[in-house]
Amino acid sequence: MVRSVGILLALTVLTMQPAHAADAAFTQFIASLWPEAQAAGVSRATFDAETKGLEPDYKLPDLILPGRPATGAPSQAEFVQVPADYVKEASIARLAAEGQKLMQKHRAALNEIEKRFGVPSSVVLAIWGRETDYGRYRLPYDTLRVVATQAYLGRRKDQYRGEFILALKILGEGAVARNEFRSSWAGATGYTQFLPSEYYKHGVDLDGDGRVDIWHSVPDALASAAQQLVNKGWQAGVRWAYEVKAPASVDCTMGVPEVTKPIAEWLRAGFVPVRGLKLSAAEQAQPASLLQVEGIYGPAFLTTKNYFVIKEYNFSDLYVLFVGHLADRMTSPQPFATPWSASTQLRSADVEAMQRHLTRIGLYKDKLDGKAGMQTRAALGAYQKSAGLKVDCWPSEAVLRSMSAGR
Repeated sequence: MVRSVGILLALTVLTMQPAHAADAAFTQFIASLWPEAQAAGVSRATFDAETKGLEPDYKLPDLILPGRPATGAPSQAEFVQVPADYVKEASIARLAAEGQKLMQKHRAALNEIEKRFGVPSSVVLAIWGRETDYGRYRLPYDTLRVVATQAYLGRRKDQYRGEFILALKILGEGAVARNEFRSSWAGATGYTQFLPSEYYKHGVDLDGDGRVDIWHSVPDALASAAQQLVNKGWQAGVRWAYEVKAPASVDCTMGVPEVTKPIAEWLRAGFVPVRGLKLSAAEQAQPASLLQVEGIYGPAFLTTKNYFVIKEYNFSDLYVLFVGHLADRMTSPQPFATPWSASTQLRSADVEAMQRHLTRIGLYKDKLDGKAGMQTRAALGAYQKSAGLKVDCWPSEAVLRSMSAGR
């Protein structure tokens, strides 16, 4: 009995130690980054002041904690909601109405942005609206603590090691006060949600006050968003996408970026721009890919290069649809011509199980992430063809049952 109590006490002590040991190790890890910070131009005074008392946040997503289950990335709305819930009409209408007012309020800055970068005012306003509700949303985390924790225990340690150094540099240069240096769980900060590295890559001082301020200056934040789009390949004068009515015979497995052809070819194949829209010869010459985010259900789109540029901002089809449609609604009051269907989304675990099955049979080579993106939808369609099921490129219970029966 005494021996059992002793063992129990020893186990209790062991289970209590990691938190303290990890915090001490975290402090040592941060201290070890001083040479890199110094090389990046961070002063010793800034390094010491900003890292004093810094502690990791073990509640953040996307961490790998020794002895604990992986936290994983959070269930982002882009991937667990059906389109009708994410691209919600009430939200679009509210943000579009406010965007129209902001377009007038910031007309001078927006004119300069369009002139310098070739990015429409409505697009940068839509990004601002989607990211932080035009600056009304208070970001919940301390940026430095987030990037320090992710550098220490995150899935992308090397990336966040650099973000931590640059976050210190931002503070040392006085670009923003520490108490206003707020971010998302992933370390994105400012009106238009930039990582520290993006701040240095794409930041623009549009208001001419001698510093790039994406936390308080609307001109700087919107110009920086435009610069980021340009740096990722934005093409001036090109729409983000065209809504079309797909032919009944559409092969939804073509809905991947690898299948790209001039819009004129899509039109000859029976795709029709909605509401009788006539496309110019230049528009018809543009290369485009097919997008059907609900498989054969709901709206269909022919997406241009600029669609994928916006997707570099946030790798989600629903995010791009929200931003693109919101931008359109600032100049036109019309919703999508085809309504979203009443389709339901399977749980992420079920979609991931499908991805594993599709990988095993050689139809899928992308990430196992439980998200029904372009590649997953196309692979599902290919599976449906091989299994003699209705080909709709949508993760349904019927497909899941078929895969389970085939194991």
